[in-house]
Amino acid sequence: MESYADLVAADDVLLFVNAAITSTGQREFHSDGGEQRLSLDFLHAYMLGNYRDLYAGVLALDINDHNAVLVIRRLLESSGEATADQRRSEGRLIAARLATLPPQRVYGLFDALGRARVNNRRSRAIMRDWLSTRKDPAFDAVKYRGGLKRALRHAHLAPATEELGTFVFTPLARPHYATPVLEAWRRAHFEQAAVYELPYTVAEGFAAKHGIPRNVFLERIAPRMTRLESLRLRESAQARGARPEQVDLAGMPLTRLATYVLSLPVDDRRRRRAELTEALEAAADRVAGVHRGSWGKVSAVLDDSYSAFGSVHKRRRPLAVALACHHLLGALAADYTGLWTSGRTDALLAFPHGPTPVGRRILDALDTAPSRLVIVSDGWDNAPPGLAAEVLRIWRTRLDPERRTSVVHLNPVYDAADFDVRRLSPTVPTAGIRDAEDLPALVELAQFAEGRTGLAELITYLDTRAARLTGGDRREPAR
Repeated sequence: MESYADLVAADDVLLFVNAAITSTGQREFHSDGGEQRLSLDFLHAYMLGNYRDLYAGVLALDINDHNAVLVIRRLLESSGEATADQRRSEGRLIAARLATLPPQRVYGLFDALGRARVNNRRSRAIMRDWLSTRKDPAFDAVKYRGGLKRALRHAHLAPATEELGTFVFTPLARPHYATPVLEAWRRAHFEQAAVYELPYTVAEGFAAKHGIPRNVFLERIAPRMTRLESLRLRESAQARGARPEQVDLAGMPLTRLATYVLSLPVDDRRRRRAELTEALEAAADRVAGVHRGSWGKVSAVLDDSYSAFGSVHKRRRPLAVALACHHLLGALAADYTGLWTSGRTDALLAFPHGPTPVGRRILDALDTAPSRLVIVSDGWDNAPPGLAAEVLRIWRTRLDPERRTSVVHLNPVYDAADFDVRRLSPTVPTAGIRDAEDLPALVELAQFAEGRTGLAELITYLDTRAARLTGGDRREPAR
């Protein structure tokens, strides 16, 4: 039987995981950015001070990039407080997680370590190893030159080649570079044609310097843009009232695709219904994979109330997660029913509006007798307030004490005031969610939040995920 301290530890870890999945320190519908950052900083400090091994183990879970960077930074800043075994275990986790992060995040982390004067041997080794894995150092030197230069200086590292070192530290000292992208950067200072041989974000500055008209620049640089850059550019044009060209939807990640769909005017969604629906279903099928149709009878309650708008920093993000979950659950289930809080039946035309009658929709969902009920909501049940909690309490304690129906609440919004995602009821597990792609893993993680498994099982789960992330078995348990 587990001790009270073990139960508290398991609860603390799950609370932190929910925060690390959902919060990015930005404004949400019910709290501003300052509250988010203050709340998040407290949780990081609390976890590091009380559960260092578990804190590091969270890197193996589906936490967002913002919090992964914060965890890595705090672990490296406090290396002197770790044992030799902890440093080895943490080093493997940090290296594996850095390999999954966007390079701009990693260079930002290195900058933060430099400003904090963190220059221990472990930090330098991690920076050296990550830089050595970069497939195209010359591309990094062009696109992230400032970050690369500061990292090399801070860790006392030599550039991969003499030419690369010259470019990083004295870029205009050479009359010619043998590496094409470096030479293109040099020529772009006085030759407009060379601008279009550079990455988009670098070329944009040179285009402004040469006074190249924006429409001409965008048309010619298009082949050099990544899919995400193309999508962001179109969304920006959409926000300014322009009607940009359609984006290629094939292969786009499910939640990102849902965000793009919701950014379109309703009339455009109607006109492109077949194309958008096909793309969403194809993306959901890719995520479901071999588990397609294996979840039995599933019902979902999906929040499209006004608070699903999110904030100016996360515009329509909660609604996009709900829309993506709707399609993913449709792919996972053999028999699926999706119920929106607004009562709408056309998911493609969803938009944030009205109150949040979660309790009533839960009643409707339970009427379908599902084997699994998934609720995707920010937890603000207000029509009438408290109905969802009462419905779930009665269902769990009186109508279904044998738990024939599995119920889980997935919340895409961090509640800074409570240091957690807002819960609908203490009788059902709640897990934070950022991307619908993580839904299957989060439903698995929710078993710990339900209280039917304890700290030992949670540690085993973290060790299993860590072994999967690092590509091998961990010898040191996360205790």
